Amino acid sequence: MKRGYLFVLLTALVSGTSIFLNKFGVAGLNPYLFTGAKNLLVAVFLFSALLLFREFRELKKLTHKQWGQLALIGLLGGSVPFLLFFKGLSMASSATSSLIHKSMFIFVAIAAAFFLKEKLNKAFIVAAVLLFAGNLVLLGTISLGFGIPELLILLAVLFWSAETIVSKRALAGLPSRIVAFGRMFFGVIFILAFLAATGNIAGVASLTLPQLGWIVFTSVLLFAYVATWYAGLKIVPAARAGCILVLGSAVTTLLSFIYAGSVTIAGLSGVALILLGVILIIGYSRIISKAKVPKPSEN
Repeated sequence: MKRGYLFVLLTALVSGTSIFLNKFGVAGLNPYLFTGAKNLLVAVFLFSALLLFREFRELKKLTHKQWGQLALIGLLGGSVPFLLFFKGLSMASSATSSLIHKSMFIFVAIAAAFFLKEKLNKAFIVAAVLLFAGNLVLLGTISLGFGIPELLILLAVLFWSAETIVSKRALAGLPSRIVAFGRMFFGVIFILAFLAATGNIAGVASLTLPQLGWIVFTSVLLFAYVATWYAGLKIVPAARAGCILVLGSAVTTLLSFIYAGSVTIAGLSGVALILLGVILIIGYSRIISKAKVPKPSEN
C-alpha cells in the first residue's frame, strides 16, 4: 500500500508540473492535434516499455472481455473527455470550469462507493472538504457561472471519473502498464478518427520545430503521469487516489509563485488546505492498515 501512495504522489507532482509548463509551450497549437500527437507518442512509449519489461506476451493472453475493457478505458479516458475538455476550456469565461475540473475527486469518490463498495469514513469526508476548500481559495474568486463551456468540462470530468472506476476493475486482473497502454492506444485511435473526420489532421504539416519539441517534451510528462497513475491506482483505493491527485493544484501554485517571484496569502492558504487534506487521507489510511495487521501471538 505504501508503494501505491508513493506512485500516486508522483502522479500529482507530474500533473502539477505539466499544467504549469503547458502554459508556455502549447500557445497557438490546435488543442485537438496537440492531444492526438501526445497520445500517439505516449502509446509508442508504453509499447516500448512492454517490450522492455517483456510484458508484450501478456497482450496475446488477453480475453475478448479484457480487450473490451481496454477499449472502453481508451474511449472514456483517452479520447472523448480530452476533446470535450479542450473545447470547453477554449470557450470558458468563468471560474466554475476550473472548480469543476479540480473537483473530479468528488465524482470519483461517489462512483467508487457505489460501484466498488469503497467506504467513505468521516476522516475521508473531512479531507474532501479541505481539498474542495483549498481549490476554492486557490481560484480566489466567488464569481461563478454555468453555461455550455462548463457543461462540456463537467461531461469530461464525468467521463474521466467513469474511466477511473473501469480502470480500477481492469487493474484487478491486468498489469498497470497493460492498462496504461490500452488507454493511450485506443484513445489515440478514437482521436485520430476524429481528427480525420474534422480535417484537423492536416495541421500536422504546419507544425514548427519548437512546437514539435514541446509535443515531445509534454509527451514524456504524460507518459510519466499514466505510468505512475495506473501503478498507484492498482494498489490504492480509487477514492483515495483521486483525492491525492488534487495535490497537483498545490504543485502548480507553488511553481507559479517561484516563477513570478511573489507569494500571495490566499495561494498559500489554498496550498495549506490541500496539503492537510492529502496528509489526512494518507495518514488515516496508514493508521487503518496498521490496525488491521494481526498482532503476533505471545504463546
